Amino acid sequence: MTKKKMICIVCPKGCNLEVTKDDNTAEGFKVEGAICPRGKEYGIKEVTNPTRMITSTVKISGAHLPRLPVKTDKPIPKEMVMECMKEIDALKVTSPIKEQDILIENIFNTGSNIVATRSMEKI
Repeated sequence: MTKKKMICIVCPKGCNLEVTKDDNTAEGFKVEGAICPRGKEYGIKEVTNPTRMITSTVKISGAHLPRLPVKTDKPIPKEMVMECMKEIDALKVTSPIKEQDILIENIFNTGSNIVATRSMEKI
C-alpha cells in the first residue's frame, strides 16, 4: 500500500483522508485531510485492521412482530461481516426476548456477541 484514499465516517463532516505508509512517524502512517484526531485514528485503523459493527434483524416467533432487531456488541473484523451475516440470517428465536439478551455468544471467536436491541414480549 502506497496511498489509500477514503472518507472518514467517525463524524458527520466526512473528511477526505489520504493515508500513506511513512516509517518516519511513530504510527508508521501519515494521514492527511483529517480535521480532528479521530480522523487520523480512523484512517490508520482502516488500513491496518478494519472493523465494522453489524445491525440486522432475526426471525422471531410468538411475538407481535415477525423480526427482532439485533446488533454486534463490539466491532468485528471487516472480512468476517458476510460470514457473520449468514449466521445471523439463519437464526430463529422465540419470544420473550429482553433488550441486550445475547443471542449468539462470541460469534466466530471474534469476541463480539449478537444481542437483541429491543424487548419483545410473548403474545
